[in-house]
Amino acid sequence: MESNLLSGPITVPSPVALGDTGAEVHPLGLGGSLFGWTLGTEDSERVLDRFVGSGGSLVDTADSYAAGRSESIIGRWMASRHARDRVIITTKVGRGPEHPGLRPDAIVAAVDESLARLRTDRIDLLMLHGEDPATPLEESLGAVGALIEAGKVRALGAADLSPERLIEARVLAANGLPRLQALTTEYSLMRRRGFEGATELVAHAQALAVLPYFALANGFLGGNVRRRSDAPRDARGARMLTHLGRRGHRVLAALDDIAFRRGCEPATVALAWLLARPTVVAPIVGVSRPEQVDAVLAAASILLARSEIVELDRASA
Repeated sequence: MESNLLSGPITVPSPVALGDTGAEVHPLGLGGSLFGWTLGTEDSERVLDRFVGSGGSLVDTADSYAAGRSESIIGRWMASRHARDRVIITTKVGRGPEHPGLRPDAIVAAVDESLARLRTDRIDLLMLHGEDPATPLEESLGAVGALIEAGKVRALGAADLSPERLIEARVLAANGLPRLQALTTEYSLMRRRGFEGATELVAHAQALAVLPYFALANGFLGGNVRRRSDAPRDARGARMLTHLGRRGHRVLAALDDIAFRRGCEPATVALAWLLARPTVVAPIVGVSRPEQVDAVLAAASILLARSEIVELDRASA
């Protein structure tokens, strides 16, 4: 049954450009890593209904998420809701179980299978999932160039590329190969060092649209895990527990303080901090329940004061 949440026009507040792709998206993206893993098909579809029905548009997945089940769930949802033109789909290739690595043949085969699972004729933003030391970057970019010419891919991005590889990619693009438009990398109040510094400088210089993943530190910044006994007994809960400690409690206290003053959720403030970073276009957030979507999308309406940003910077330093 088609959801009535998707009927009628949708107004997207404050759309942002996704690099030079020509696409504009809501500045909060929905991560599909939980689809087919901790969320079944029906629960995943309810999350997607709430996200798109509330104005969200960027949906992120990968061929490696739940061995392709995440893409299949998104594809089934898009088909049943007739929603393909309402979303911007980004998926990643390079770590899938069937076609690992970034050899040209692996990329082409992985993209074809992703298209089949997603039940679509194009991928809006294809991400190279990490680095493949065994394959020259020039060959990988050339394969994507052919897919762009064929209309199967509209734009190219990368996940977790080093500053050196980003620079190499830009040099190759100057010689006619596809240019990277976006970078997805882990970045949050609890994980700052891996991005801030050289990677951030290169991303800014290349005008890359930065799409941070684990933007809520596996859910820790939602504020529901304050003691070890609060964490769920699964892989995600184990990741949350790595953030417990003096620094984690400082960050949660700062989020609590600002959230109380603003009348919103701590997660909303944590995402608003990311959106205040000059290179960040749209944090990617996974949610477990439809009602959590509201706190995520609300971050686009929060403009933190300079004093609040400094407070969070100090707490997370």
